[in-house]
Amino acid sequence: MSRPEVVLDLGMELGEGVFWDAARGSLVWVDILGGEVHELRDGRHRRYAAGSHVGAAAPRAAGGWVLAVRDGFAALDPESAAVVELQRVAVPGTRMNDGNVDAAGRFFAGTMLYTEAAGGGRLYRLDADHSVTVVLDPVGVSNGIDWSPDGRTVYYVDSLSRRVAAFDFDPDSGAWSHRRVLATIEGGFPDGLTVDTEGGIWVAIWDGASVRRYTPDGRLDRSLQVPAPRVTACGFGGDDLSTLYITTARTGLSPEQLAAHPRSGSLLATRPGFAGRPRHAYRG
Repeated sequence: MSRPEVVLDLGMELGEGVFWDAARGSLVWVDILGGEVHELRDGRHRRYAAGSHVGAAAPRAAGGWVLAVRDGFAALDPESAAVVELQRVAVPGTRMNDGNVDAAGRFFAGTMLYTEAAGGGRLYRLDADHSVTVVLDPVGVSNGIDWSPDGRTVYYVDSLSRRVAAFDFDPDSGAWSHRRVLATIEGGFPDGLTVDTEGGIWVAIWDGASVRRYTPDGRLDRSLQVPAPRVTACGFGGDDLSTLYITTARTGLSPEQLAAHPRSGSLLATRPGFAGRPRHAYRG
């Protein structure tokens, strides 16, 4: 398993939410504080303005991407670069953070306080009719979400808890139940996550300079060292979904820390010997 290498040195403030868009044959991620959606397609890098802070993007069955933006949910058409509001869930002092789509095409994304104080966020579900349901309340910093290969378990990160949680998931209703701790994180905070074809859970570690893989029973299986302390998300990409892409951040780092870690804010990649699964598209 090779050390992650820089793909694009972008100097992102807060890179996040990297995924493979199979319909477009492209890699997509966001810079939350930069208010941009990034796409790498056929070797060409493009930026799209989201119009506000943007916590996450995901494929949309109607084309383009669904976004979790500062004040709720929106859709972005990459051909016209137009952004259209789908639903507002604005709560003063908060913004949307990470999100993901389940097999039924529902988009789950959560919020956090800009102050990062505990208990100020929620996790929401955006259904195909653009209705919004609160799934978890309260949370601290709502973060990574993904499902087990059979779709019956959902893994979730509230970063302030320093834990990766597992819930029973009802594929029909979208309900979460029976929360338990999969793993307690030391030496950093859990951030974004993704699940591979074997059911392994890959977790980006903020202030931990690493991506860690956990087995479904919570055992730490391996750890990838990343040349940036603030590792934010990971996702498998490429046509064979066997390249692990990793986003990082510069925000909050001192000039001395940035000098010591000049790759902070870059997009990195490695081939870890595992493969990811295709991302589901939002059906609204």
